[in-house]
Order: sequence, then C-alpha cells, then structure tokens
Amino acid sequence: MAGGGKVEELQPHPPREQLPNIYYCITSPPPWPEAILLGFQHYLVMLGTTVLIPTALVPQMGGGNREKADVIQTLLFVAGLSTLLQSLFGTRLPAVIGGSYTFVPTTISIILAGRFSDEVDPVEKFKRIMRAIQGALIVASTLQIVLGFSGLWRNVTRFLSPLSAAPLIALVGFGLYELGFPGVAKCVEIGLPELIIIVFVSQYMPHVIKAGRHVFDRFAVIFAVVIVWIYAHLLTVGWCL
Repeated sequence: MAGGGKVEELQPHPPREQLPNIYYCITSPPPWPEAILLGFQHYLVMLGTTVLIPTALVPQMGGGNREKADVIQTLLFVAGLSTLLQSLFGTRLPAVIGGSYTFVPTTISIILAGRFSDEVDPVEKFKRIMRAIQGALIVASTLQIVLGFSGLWRNVTRFLSPLSAAPLIALVGFGLYELGFPGVAKCVEIGLPELIIIVFVSQYMPHVIKAGRHVFDRFAVIFAVVIVWIYAHLLTVGWCL
C-alpha cells in the first residue's frame, strides 16, 4: 500500500451461522429421520464411485471377481471409518469420505509400469501392484499430513473460494467421463431412463408441485433409483433384458 501504510493480510472467508439459499448449516441440522434418509441417499451416490474404481482398475492389475469384491468391500469399510473419524475430529461436516478419482491416473501409471509385465501369475501380479499402490498412497498421505500440521496449507486456502473450487471439481469429473459414461451405453434401456428421471425430478418437479418442492429437491436420487429399479425388474420378468 502506498505511503508506508500497513498491508492488509488476506484472511479466510469468515464463517456464517446461516448461508443464503442453504436449508441446513452447521447450527441448523435437519431432523434425525430426514438426516438418515439423506445419508442413505449420499451412500447411493458414492456407491457408484466405489464400484467404478475397482471395476476399472482391478482387471488391469490381474485380479478377478474375488479380488474386485475384496477391493470394493475394503473401500466401503475404510470410507465409513474415515467418515466417522472426520465427523468427530476433522471438519465435522456432513461429508462422506469416499474413494477419490484424483488418484486414478497415477494408479494406472503404476499398473502399466514395466517392472510388473514379467509376472505370469495373475494373482501374484495383483499382489505386487497392490503393494506398490499402497506404498505410493502412504507417501502421498505423509506429505498431506506434513502440510496440514505445519500450517503451510493454510496459506493456500486463503486463495480458495467456490469460484476456484467449482472448475477444479468439474475438470476432475470431465477427465473421468470416458470411464463412467460408457457404462450407460452398455444398457441403454436402464441408463437413459435413469438420467432422464433424475433431471426431471430434481429440475422440473419442484416447479410443477410447489407444495412438495423440497422433497423433490433433496431426494431426487432416491426417487430415480426406486422408479428405475422397479422398471428394470419388470423388464427382467418380461424377458426384455
């Protein structure tokens, strides 16, 4: 600042008791029945992520259906444990700590490393690659722990805002488009109605039915899953699938 004045230090965004256009904040939690239903819906959303990551990676590692099931079970267990820990000791926000797509490109580079190409036994190859991935994750988490406890990450968060976080999340999702969206084309009879119903329930139904707009806003995924599940059952019984 000119004239020898004191330069104002950038501070993180101040917390607020209630944000505009947000139904529930830290000091205004939802009722327990609704919280349980919202948590179950969040579980359904992250279930696709939990299944998609092992489905895409385990076959490249040499594993079969048994190894894939073990990885899915491990991801679900660790996600639940991490969520409980962060709700008690971490940010204490209603967020599920699940598998991250951020590490998928790095994991694929480890899988395609030349040092594993000479392994003939698929099970042994899977174990060796899994050990290498575990070691890389341990080193990466150690770096995150150092940045967190040393306070260095605080200097970075001062410049983070929804304006910068939203494009970052969008770019991560676009990078994994080729892994997730082609799965819809494998069964168009189920995948396409699911997408249409989610968009219709979440974006149009609140404007059509004013009295229950909050129900459609908050539980669009549950509505879509139930409807498409019944629809898929009818197609299966009618030998259409």
